[in-house]
Amino acid sequence: MTYYSQHSKVWVSVDCIIFGFDEGKLKVLIGRRQMDPGRGEWSLYGGFVAADENIDEAASRTLSELTGLRNLYMRQVGAFGSVDRDPGERVISIAYYALINVKDYDERVRMEHSVEWMDVNGLPKLYSDHNEMIRKALKLMRQKLRTEPIGFRLLPSLFTLTQLQRLYEAVNGEELDKRNFRKRIKDMDFIEKTELIDKTGSKRGAYLFRFNRKAYNEDPNFKL
Repeated sequence: MTYYSQHSKVWVSVDCIIFGFDEGKLKVLIGRRQMDPGRGEWSLYGGFVAADENIDEAASRTLSELTGLRNLYMRQVGAFGSVDRDPGERVISIAYYALINVKDYDERVRMEHSVEWMDVNGLPKLYSDHNEMIRKALKLMRQKLRTEPIGFRLLPSLFTLTQLQRLYEAVNGEELDKRNFRKRIKDMDFIEKTELIDKTGSKRGAYLFRFNRKAYNEDPNFKL
């Protein structure tokens, strides 16, 4: 027996918004669309949901295909289903955002997929509603950053306090007072100071810090 034959079919896809932090700027991976409609337009990377997978699995698969990385931090942004959002067919897309350390992303994989990192503040017009997806993802990430230390997923395992401050500034789109920021950081037991020094910025150098997940899990009062 065939069910729902009286209803029209709708395609379901996922689109992945991959954020990275590099050179003091928050960036997102985009590339030229490789298929019609919209071939050649700037676009997020995505794909259709297969018959044997749920939407989270489809997003994880798509992220793995694009980055070669697994177990990435990934959160759903929401559904985008305007009737005319895709000129090809009636397509509803579920958007996800993910955070990666740019240094973990193999340049050969990036070139293979013809994608590039672009500053979120200087994005071109993207295919369909992809700009809207990024705006909503950025808003959600900013909210999450205030209550969870998700920013550490964008940094190397060892980082300076200046790098950490630049990250928060890039995500929130505003400058932070250095003394106030460091005072807050000092109160966070899960940010550990190491004996290692980074001398790439100056001869004197700056101490390197790291994120202590165990200490964070024991701290119920985190808020930045």
